[in-house]
Amino acid sequence: MSDRLDRIVTRTGDDGSTGLADGRRVPKHDPRIEALGAVDELNSFVGLLAAEALDDDLAALLAAIQNDLFDLGGELALPERPQVGDGHLGRIEAAVATFNAELPPLAEFVLPGGGRPAALAHVCRSVCRRAERRLTALAAVELLATGPGKYLNRLSDLFFVLARTLNRRAGRAEPTWRGPAR
Repeated sequence: MSDRLDRIVTRTGDDGSTGLADGRRVPKHDPRIEALGAVDELNSFVGLLAAEALDDDLAALLAAIQNDLFDLGGELALPERPQVGDGHLGRIEAAVATFNAELPPLAEFVLPGGGRPAALAHVCRSVCRRAERRLTALAAVELLATGPGKYLNRLSDLFFVLARTLNRRAGRAEPTWRGPAR
């Protein structure tokens, strides 16, 4: 990072606006800021999951995802510089295939839960879906590259598979939906 943030309290957002990387000021409720905030929230939850005691392969994957999400946020902050593309998507798709290969086929709807790491992976999945919704809201009013939306869509699938993997590796049963009482 070439420019250091020497001052954290700037007071420039006191009027309800915030700055984009290109210097433009937009309202804090702008769809772009909503999308950026949702991606930031997702990255925070990924960090929480990564703080758990995890196998090395999962820890490395989560570190890569956090960096990808930073790239995605950078693209949202500077839309004229796409950063999320086929390489990002390929890594997520490969991870889904690798981890899903360890799992039995689904026979029931899975409920969020099981062990704490699996439950956190489900939180990451649902926050990822919210980030995806915020991104599609932005795309409804502004032209966006397709990479970030595809990435978030694949990433939520990965968090579902990771939740199942975490429960399986911990020897925990997956909570399943029992359906309405009949």
